[in-house]
Amino acid sequence: MKLAIVTAYPPSKVTLNEYAYHLVKQFRQNQEVTELILLTDRTEGQKDLNFTEAGCKITVKECWSFNSYKNIFTVTKAINQTKPDSVLFNLQFMKFGDKKVAAALGLMLPLVCKLKRIPNIVLLHNILEEVDLGSAGFTSNRLMQKIYGFIGTTLTKLILQADTVAVTMQKYVNILESKYLTSNVKLIPHGTFEIPEQPDYSLPDGPLQIMTFGKFGTYKKVEGMIEAVERVRQSTGLDLEVVIAGTDNPNVPGYLESVKEKYNHVPQVRFTGYVEEQEVPKLFKESAVVVFPYTSTTGSSGVLHQAGSYGKAVVMPDLGDLALLVKDEGYMGEFFDPTSVGSLANAIEALVVNEAYRLRLAKTNYKAATAHPMSQIAQMYIDTFKQLMQHENVVNTTSQEVIL
Repeated sequence: MKLAIVTAYPPSKVTLNEYAYHLVKQFRQNQEVTELILLTDRTEGQKDLNFTEAGCKITVKECWSFNSYKNIFTVTKAINQTKPDSVLFNLQFMKFGDKKVAAALGLMLPLVCKLKRIPNIVLLHNILEEVDLGSAGFTSNRLMQKIYGFIGTTLTKLILQADTVAVTMQKYVNILESKYLTSNVKLIPHGTFEIPEQPDYSLPDGPLQIMTFGKFGTYKKVEGMIEAVERVRQSTGLDLEVVIAGTDNPNVPGYLESVKEKYNHVPQVRFTGYVEEQEVPKLFKESAVVVFPYTSTTGSSGVLHQAGSYGKAVVMPDLGDLALLVKDEGYMGEFFDPTSVGSLANAIEALVVNEAYRLRLAKTNYKAATAHPMSQIAQMYIDTFKQLMQHENVVNTTSQEVIL
């Protein structure tokens, strides 16, 4: 199978690039894939293709840019040139831009593939029906929320023109099938990126690292986490370091710099900036606790799956898709009220003062992570493509017979 993937890809800063890296890593090792064609956004640096494992040929075509109105044409041209057997779209609603027209034009690409009779799957990481537009940083204006809701419904209808839409949670399947009366939605779990043979649950000497990882400034805010760790230091006397790993959300430039200035009096707060893919394992392994300082959720959490794969205890808000994911996939965490710094402090303290409890959560999360390795997820996509290609062959054969 000659498989094309339309996605952002490292060193891109556009969302979902890390997920694409791990999907590509597994696809290229699958014997049923003869060539991978990466239809990616344009970046200054070279694409990260330094895989050590043997695998199939990878062709990279940088053919789109964030917020470009030409993406529908340039990606279609790249598909025409490379002639893939099938196309996978790694998407969320603002994948191609945060401007409405640019985003909508990009999301028409699955329909283009369908019209060209190229079997295609959209991996849709979130659905707007489950996004709190105010907390997620879109808008808190009720009229604007209704407008965004209408736009979201329209864009979802566009995406559902794909042969198959894969979502990462059963709840999303139920909502899309009920609201849009469609039958082409399929559950394919998020999967876990890297699964070590057995995590080393020991921690490095020095302060216990309380880490958070992501793009911050909208529904992911770190002020409460810093203040919570200060409270835990005061109540326990423990040596704790706050590690804020990642960058600003593109919609909130300058956020982390403003936090750094506001809390420059607080000791042992480390901002890592952008974390290169090869540095991610070290970041997680050295952390005692992984915190999710979220005020809302927008989909299945890649960070939770990563934390599980490295055998880490987590502190998370008891809300939305995170709580549902814990229930569905068997993760465990210490929950807190996202509106209360005191609640977050209590949750962190519960883990740092009780090593046995922290290790119990860590081992449970590792077990949950091993249930869906990325190799299994890649195979699920390949099996789905094979079904689509078989159906397309049947349709073509039937059409030829009718003509004869």
